[in-house]
Amino acid sequence: MSGGGHGGRRKKHEEHEEHENHERWLVSYADMMTLLMVLFIVMFAISQVDQKKFMQLKNGLAVGFGEQSAAFSGSTGTLDDNGQAPAPMSLASQNDNPKTKTDAEKELEKQAVAAADRTRGEENLKAAEKEVQSLAETKAKIDAELKKHGQQSAVRYRIDERGLVISVVTSDVIFPGDMATLLPAGATVLRTIGPVIGALPNGVEVDGHTNHLGVANPQYPTSWELSAARAARVVRYFADNHYVSAKRMMATGFGSQKPLYPVTDPRAIKLNRRVDVIVLSALPADQRALLPAAAAANKSTAGLASHDETTGGTP
Repeated sequence: MSGGGHGGRRKKHEEHEEHENHERWLVSYADMMTLLMVLFIVMFAISQVDQKKFMQLKNGLAVGFGEQSAAFSGSTGTLDDNGQAPAPMSLASQNDNPKTKTDAEKELEKQAVAAADRTRGEENLKAAEKEVQSLAETKAKIDAELKKHGQQSAVRYRIDERGLVISVVTSDVIFPGDMATLLPAGATVLRTIGPVIGALPNGVEVDGHTNHLGVANPQYPTSWELSAARAARVVRYFADNHYVSAKRMMATGFGSQKPLYPVTDPRAIKLNRRVDVIVLSALPADQRALLPAAAAANKSTAGLASHDETTGGTP
């Protein structure tokens, strides 16, 4: 066989030259159109910007960078005409100015506040008047019991911002001079007062007071010790006889520092020497402050006024 014939049957592989792609311009054109569309969308969004939010963003960036942003303010740089960095905007200028209130709006607001104050004042006064009435009933119960034992003249009443003050004159009634030993007459008075105030939910404060005369008992170097000992003795009497729970009571000695009458008054020697048993009001402070005025205006509490008594002798 001849090699020529065999070679004639051999397939001829022809390598064709790659055809040039004439449509590549479409890709670039599409990219350009996409960018143009994005640009128009951005421009449209900017044209519809919320001015308030834009200003908040602008001021926030200015505060964050410590200066106004040139890009947002439209200036050509971060320096002013004098070459100085502009001062940061104050916090007050960052917020939109609130609408200025008209005189009519201010007047309405003032009237609303005044009306609220009047309402609150009326409510407080009503609460104080109700409390005064309750304290007056307590006073009447104590008075009725003291009359049974002929000791009503030993006790004086008043209402102050703390509550009902029951003043027991100590001269020859509850304690002997310069002593904190309870006298029989004093025990009778306390035995009458104790059950009445013990039936109440109120706290009880007992204050000891002396007059301006010096203390002659070496057991009590000053009137502080004597007045405190007398107050403690009354508290102990109430607690030992189960009239008032010890948890509800406290005792304080004031010496001669809180007199009812000045030393020039002839009543000072006897009436400043006393033990005050106070039925404490549970009202809030703003309502308790109205108790004296409510008591003065209430005719049924006229008996809470003090009665003059003759003068006595020792502290």
